Amino acid sequence: MYQFTIEPLMGSDGWEIAGFNIAFTNSALWMAITTILLAVFVAGGMKRELVPGRWQMAVETFTGFIDDMLEANVGKAGRKYVPYIFSLFMFILFANLLGLLPVGVLGLHPFTFTSHFTVTGVLAIISFSIVLIVGFAKHGFHFFSLFVPHGTPLPMIPIIFPIELISFLVRPFSLALRLFVAMMAGHVLLKVLSSFVIDGTNAGAGFGLLVGLPSFILMIGISALEILVAGIQAYVFALLTSLYINDAENLH
Repeated sequence: MYQFTIEPLMGSDGWEIAGFNIAFTNSALWMAITTILLAVFVAGGMKRELVPGRWQMAVETFTGFIDDMLEANVGKAGRKYVPYIFSLFMFILFANLLGLLPVGVLGLHPFTFTSHFTVTGVLAIISFSIVLIVGFAKHGFHFFSLFVPHGTPLPMIPIIFPIELISFLVRPFSLALRLFVAMMAGHVLLKVLSSFVIDGTNAGAGFGLLVGLPSFILMIGISALEILVAGIQAYVFALLTSLYINDAENLH
């Protein structure tokens, strides 16, 4: 589990405020790298050329994809959330893909910070906070009607209301857990398979062919699957966030 260890890059002494250590860690480093690369990616696609190049077309494609998703799930009111959902989707996508880069051969260990529940939890809390703020700002206390489905018989309201409320409050936890588990499980599996390759090779040619080679082939397949999962998880996180925003915008 060493690949998930958060370590301070410049030591931890003297980096405390109110009893909390704020040392700059490997996780913070890769968050900064992700943010910088995302900013460069977006800036490079904002040239607004009449005949867009590949870079501009890539940015416009992702922006159009998010815009279409919000319009389909929220409606015209969803357009104002495009900057947030786009940033959320691209940040998670870049983070997931950077964690899969084979830069270990250069002595640099990539760190997938989305494999930590604290990171995915903060992203989920931000999304959930937007839902609550929009819901109460737009509908006031009528927002609580979200927890009473239309047509619910009066005697059933005391039972349905707490069930719907608990289901609503669990949303940020499930949103964060889904991304965290998917990324962590994939990296653990790759680590296990790589240990089979190394141990099988060290045990001799026979074990290398019997254990190491099949494990290496499986690693290639899992790596390809991880690239697909990196995109899917970013999409699922953005999609569920847009669906939750729809509940706040279009109260049913």
